[in-house]
Amino acid sequence: MRSRMRAQTLLEGRWIFAVLVLLAIASWFLTPWLSLFFLLLISCTLAFFRDPDRTTPADPNLVVAAADGTVTDIVEFDENEILKKRSRRIGIFLSIFDVHTNRAPIDGRIIYRQHRPGLCLDARRPECSEKNESMTWAFENSRVTIVVRQLTGAVARRIVAWSQIGDELKKGDRFGMIRFGSRTEVYLPLAATVLVKMGDHVAGGSTIIARLPEE
Repeated sequence: MRSRMRAQTLLEGRWIFAVLVLLAIASWFLTPWLSLFFLLLISCTLAFFRDPDRTTPADPNLVVAAADGTVTDIVEFDENEILKKRSRRIGIFLSIFDVHTNRAPIDGRIIYRQHRPGLCLDARRPECSEKNESMTWAFENSRVTIVVRQLTGAVARRIVAWSQIGDELKKGDRFGMIRFGSRTEVYLPLAATVLVKMGDHVAGGSTIIARLPEE
């Protein structure tokens, strides 16, 4: 499964790779130096679509980051799409240098997946959460329902969904990605203890962002 998903990540960039390879070949006949520039772009694109394996904590009380990036806000927020109650939202900004696959924050079944059209404001702006194009997911197990929202940014214009409603995912499993800089939000119950702070850099599927209360 993990190897297949890495191949799937690279396939999301297939047209970009194809164009850059063709430009590198064509430019070789004009000047080798120009082809080196396109080879550099190919290397940068490969780096963007990297999708490393991660070590995920097994403790069911621990919630992991759904994306790589920097924690930009931790606020109480009314999540009215699924949970219909006050929640704690952790916003993660993904720069173009971060891994862009999204991962399940808990073990659970996907009970909700909904795309919302919208704008492509800078993903660091607070209003982007309500105005930008997004894909909202809900992961449910016997203990809790966690909502994850993928948001486009000023550069990111495509949200990719790999999983479907009804799929059972393990914590850290990949369920989708956002291309080229974006934002991912995780909505937690207020009873959860947040273990990150603003400015922290987190790794999707690996960094522990919260602990759920004991049953």
